Amino acid sequence: MTYGATILDAEGLRLTADEKAFFRDADPFGFILFARNLEDVEQIQALCDDFREAVGRNCPITIDQEGGRVQRLRKPLARNWRPPLEHVQLAGENAVRAMYLRYRLIAHELHGLGIDSNCAPIADIAFAETHEFLRNRCYGTSAATVSRIARAVATAHLDGGVLPVLKHIPGHGRATADSHLDLPHVASHPETLEEGDFAAFAALNDLPLGMTAHLVYDAYDDRPATTSPVMMRLIRERIGFDGLIMTDDISMKALQGSLAGNARASIEAGCDVVLLCNASLEERIAVAEAAGTMSAAAQTRAERALEARRTPVALDIMSAERELAALMGGQVYG
Repeated sequence: MTYGATILDAEGLRLTADEKAFFRDADPFGFILFARNLEDVEQIQALCDDFREAVGRNCPITIDQEGGRVQRLRKPLARNWRPPLEHVQLAGENAVRAMYLRYRLIAHELHGLGIDSNCAPIADIAFAETHEFLRNRCYGTSAATVSRIARAVATAHLDGGVLPVLKHIPGHGRATADSHLDLPHVASHPETLEEGDFAAFAALNDLPLGMTAHLVYDAYDDRPATTSPVMMRLIRERIGFDGLIMTDDISMKALQGSLAGNARASIEAGCDVVLLCNASLEERIAVAEAAGTMSAAAQTRAERALEARRTPVALDIMSAERELAALMGGQVYG
């Protein structure tokens, strides 16, 4: 079986008949959830079942559950967390363990709902110029700190039976614009990027899944990394990332042109799978057709990523919460 080279979403709380028929035919690799898809435990579990029944397999279902501003699940369905950078700063020398526990609890919440992937960790470095849409979502201001904490975050997910998605490859921290709205350009010298931004991702290049950055790195190419064969080759060869690479959402304003055109350009550049969010059924159909099915190399990476899913390690919730509170002086939740 060769999967469709897409990750798609649903319009509402359950799949419509048209969505079920489309997903059955297109067979997307996986799905992503948003706040509009989340009402209560039973409904979320039923929607996850809908997705898996539509494609006839145990496909991955992902979400953006970083904590802080980017958190699709909130009380009473999940704990409300401080922004990651604030969490790290409050934890101080205990940041690695505190972030492990934070995301181990998040993974426990997700897995219980039928969600087995999360768009974290972030390995982008926070700089003075980092745009505010991203800065407090980062884990630190150096490649060494970021990669160390991101490794703990990834391990926490895997221990909880949830696949981590490393983002935003090869590094979004130097962007001074919000890629949801504009196309950021990074003018830094290659040596600066390779010693900092790219190094953080190189230290995590064994993770099973990654997500691209919609940025132009002027020193390398005039196209966004997502649609740049030059940058995708750098990610594979210089950074050494051999996991499954999904695009960031191709409906973001950083990418120009049609959704189908962006999907096609992303696959041609070297991305394995196209992520499309918040689109109409007609747009999803067009993107699925443009993306087609996975290449042989992408299919191998997809199967390897799915093999990384495992039964969660036992977790004593109360002990984890007590330890986390002790590490952070009680200032845990947002």
